[in-house]
Amino acid sequence: MVYRFLLTPRWLGFHVLVLLIIPAFVLLGQWQFGRYEERSSATTRISANMAATATPVAGLTTPGGVVREADGYRTVTASGTYDAAHELLVRRRPQNGQTGFYVLTPLVTGQGTAVLVNRGWVQAGATADARPEVPPPSTGHVTVTGRLRPAESEASSGIRNRPGLPPGQILLIDTPAIRAGLPYELLGGYVELTAQSPAAKPAPAPVPEPDIGGGGGLNLAYGVQWWVFIVIAIGGWYFLIRREAADRRAAASAHEDRADQAPEGEDGPERAAQDDLGHERSGTLGP
Repeated sequence: MVYRFLLTPRWLGFHVLVLLIIPAFVLLGQWQFGRYEERSSATTRISANMAATATPVAGLTTPGGVVREADGYRTVTASGTYDAAHELLVRRRPQNGQTGFYVLTPLVTGQGTAVLVNRGWVQAGATADARPEVPPPSTGHVTVTGRLRPAESEASSGIRNRPGLPPGQILLIDTPAIRAGLPYELLGGYVELTAQSPAAKPAPAPVPEPDIGGGGGLNLAYGVQWWVFIVIAIGGWYFLIRREAADRRAAASAHEDRADQAPEGEDGPERAAQDDLGHERSGTLGP
């Protein structure tokens, strides 16, 4: 059979390789499609939360609580007075290509509770440990509007926390850890300021809206790409089999043509020996 070569060791190894590649590409494609669905869902949720009517922050988080993923970037409001004495600077927060700090100030809302407010960004000083110029918070009663964010951790932010920082500086907006140094309870998470009434002048630079990108469009493209590779792998495997079979048929046909076209009397030593034996038996072989 022409296709018997498929059972040779070389081709068996090739079959195994293709059989391993195909499920691997299937899984990679499914993983990219899953990432696309996650990011697309997150983009839709964040966009809807930022566009929603502002709601009091106390309705979405509680003292010592956490911010649900579904409430991330939800537009919230809070009223109270800033506690400038417990203001913190959050290190390593670049913005517009420059190194700087977030200005984190507790807003005391009454009844022994407060919420952390990221008032915005300021450029770093002459050195990393030098205190930058920070516009003071407004005095008196204010109402803030902003995006509700969950507390940060090393796992969620990718920032490794460390001790020994200058007084008043932190690396993570870790609400439970910050609460330990305050004389009142903190609502879970923090508010990323977008507006304040009355407005503060001067004020830190506003934190830009999150870059939610194309909702995972690249992941969708990568998923399709992996599945296209499956078609290419199967097509290449089929093409190589067909080419090998065609080469073998051509070689066999060429061999048969050479045998059919061989001239009479040129069958080689074996035919000559048979002719000599026939002459000897008939008595015609010369001396």
